Amino acid sequence: MIYLLDTHTWIWWNMNPQKLSERAKEIIGNTSMYDEMLLSAISPWEFSKLLEKQRIGISCNPEDWINTALDMPKLRLVPLSPILSYRSTVLPQPFHNDPADQIIVATAREENATLLTKDEKIRGYKNVKSLW
Repeated sequence: MIYLLDTHTWIWWNMNPQKLSERAKEIIGNTSMYDEMLLSAISPWEFSKLLEKQRIGISCNPEDWINTALDMPKLRLVPLSPILSYRSTVLPQPFHNDPADQIIVATAREENATLLTKDEKIRGYKNVKSLW
């Protein structure tokens, strides 16, 4: 099984795991439940934007936080390739217009991964596997 962490899921796992569902915590915390855990390259950017806009705060160097948060067992950072960039713009409709969500959903579809997300808009989207 392959899972893709939505940005908030990745942040919460590393910062505030009590915000995660019991199911998400069980999956992320038990490496025998998956072959790979994926993270879109857009997620560290989204994290950085949250810092920039002061929507979250940390008490350490942001680059250190990112490096530590990326040090998860079986984690693979999925780069934003030109083809993936394109595919994020032609998702089956209807889907909302948040570019980062489009990239994350396109990544899950491309990698045949189940997206771990609390986002209701994504969870209601019929063209990607998701759970919370």
